[in-house]
Amino acid sequence: MTADHYAALGLAANASLADIKKAYRQKAAFYHPDRNDAPDAAQRFAQVQKAYEVLSDDEARQAYDDNRRRNLLDDPLQTAQEIWQAYSARILSSS
Repeated sequence: MTADHYAALGLAANASLADIKKAYRQKAAFYHPDRNDAPDAAQRFAQVQKAYEVLSDDEARQAYDDNRRRNLLDDPLQTAQEIWQAYSARILSSS
């Protein structure tokens, strides 16, 4: 499964550019490897950077959104399973 850029920033798909910038600043500051000792901090930081790179560019965001919708429609069962697995993993890791 490809990374969900909206989830990486903790945003809904209808987020404004201002919301994207704000979420990016918060997440980047939190996951920056110099400030966060977690073993996955560098990986999470890279995901946040990539998400911002895509979602802050109008053309890249449109292409990402189109591809996201197309993938949802191509195999909805697989998409639902991937969403559930990602959600379950987040819930279990936060416990």
